[in-house]
Amino acid sequence: MTRLSGQRILVTGGSGFIASHLCHRLVQAGARVFVLTKYNSLIDNVRLAGWWERVTPVEADLRNLDSLKVLRDVKPQVIYHFAAYNHVADSFTHVSEAIDVNGRGTVNLLESYDRYARFVYISSSEVYGDQRRVPFEETATPCPISPYAIGKYTGELYAKLQWHVRHRPVVVLRPFNAFGPYQSPRAVIAELILACLGGKDVITTEGRQTRDFNYVENLVDGFLLAAQRKQAVGEVINLGSGREISIRELARMIHRLCRSRSRLKIGTLAYRPTEIWRMVADARKAKRLLGWSPRVSLEKGLPHTIAWYRKFHALFLGPDAILGQLWPSDGSP
Repeated sequence: MTRLSGQRILVTGGSGFIASHLCHRLVQAGARVFVLTKYNSLIDNVRLAGWWERVTPVEADLRNLDSLKVLRDVKPQVIYHFAAYNHVADSFTHVSEAIDVNGRGTVNLLESYDRYARFVYISSSEVYGDQRRVPFEETATPCPISPYAIGKYTGELYAKLQWHVRHRPVVVLRPFNAFGPYQSPRAVIAELILACLGGKDVITTEGRQTRDFNYVENLVDGFLLAAQRKQAVGEVINLGSGREISIRELARMIHRLCRSRSRLKIGTLAYRPTEIWRMVADARKAKRLLGWSPRVSLEKGLPHTIAWYRKFHALFLGPDAILGQLWPSDGSP
């Protein structure tokens, strides 16, 4: 692992799924890690619970330009910008929030502080939207088809503006679908695993749409390289395996690996009106500029992820779950 002893690194949205894994790696590498959060509360940041004394929380809200003045005191050398409204489907009913946080929030951050050695903007494969040419190559013109993706692309454009006009050392990354420990149950792989472990019906669409799934630690490798390689500055770079799998095949694979007795009800749900039918990365640029390629395959990452969710299920969702002990069903003290 590259040593980052004493380097001041700010991670916005650091308690999120992917960002928290990055924070762990940064701490292990000796960096001084600052986590931008709206509330300095351990109970709200479970993913960093075991590391909270080894990171420095910075209270600020991306939508409040005045609150971001605190960055002048933090003086980060590297900024990883993850913080976002991050649910694609729900963004259709939270349009203003998705655009405000993902678009204007990024503008506010970039305008508040510019004395960094590297600004890594974490965009999304969702910005590609409806494309005729697959795999998705960075030269393709984005066609975002959700408020979430439009907000992320707005932030991406403003980040690239900093490079073109102000020559700021900005890198834009487009990670494809992630999975791994600590992911929200609303994400497809986590949702499928928990249904299988809990003996619940596994309900999906016909599942013909394909996605490029990436174990979270693979993506963290790419994030670290993006802050170190000079060749990355000013570039937009995909982080993806270059391999696609249908949701139908994925559901069956997870069902088998979990040794689940749940009923597979594939084809029960309707497709989203704005479904992206094939989403897979052209990963050549990441290999060329970053020297990056995935270390952990889907076949190796899924069993490890399932093992983690077995423990999670036993602690929080099973019949003897600790959650029931912490929160009595009758609400009594």
